[in-house]
Amino acid sequence: MSRKRKSAGKSARRDRLGLKVLESPRRPMTVSRPELMVDGTDADFRRLVNALFPFLTLHTSIRNGYAELLDLTGPSYSILLCIRTLGDQGPVNVRTIADQLRLSGSFITAETNLLERKGLVNKRRAQDDKRLVSVTLTTKAIELLDSIADLRQRVNDVQFGSLTQQEFRMLVPLIERLVQDAERALALLNFLSKEDSGKARAAGRSRGR
Repeated sequence: MSRKRKSAGKSARRDRLGLKVLESPRRPMTVSRPELMVDGTDADFRRLVNALFPFLTLHTSIRNGYAELLDLTGPSYSILLCIRTLGDQGPVNVRTIADQLRLSGSFITAETNLLERKGLVNKRRAQDDKRLVSVTLTTKAIELLDSIADLRQRVNDVQFGSLTQQEFRMLVPLIERLVQDAERALALLNFLSKEDSGKARAAGRSRGR
């Protein structure tokens, strides 16, 4: 085995008794920004990422539980809640719903069409711009959502029960900023992946000549 190959594998040291102890090679950091490291390691960053996955899974299960009580799918339930919340701020259309939920306009269109057939939403084209379709809840939809309002309140109070008021007020804008960062990160990943694939294809054509 060459010296170069040996250095890339596990190194060895001796303990206090003089016995050899194999040491695993140091793994690369998953972040490089000092703001994301504590004591020079990414351990706390990994804690954050590892906690986000089960939180999302549990939150989705809770959301789906609400939806099941109303004989709806999870996405349909989220769309109804979104329409109701956004409606407090002004007219709601497919684009505003898609932007809020970070879903495609075509998906929201298909889902709201299903909700319209169930008699849960009304859709009307705007007079000044026929491309915009306003979406409102029907009385049936409002009564449906209100039927589990007490249950939802009790469950939400428990799900976020560990937060103080100060922590909650800090968390909301932080999460919104992280969503924006994640969108930029996904765009970067897609760009770099395509760039790497292009380089690999070019290298393959070069070798084949």
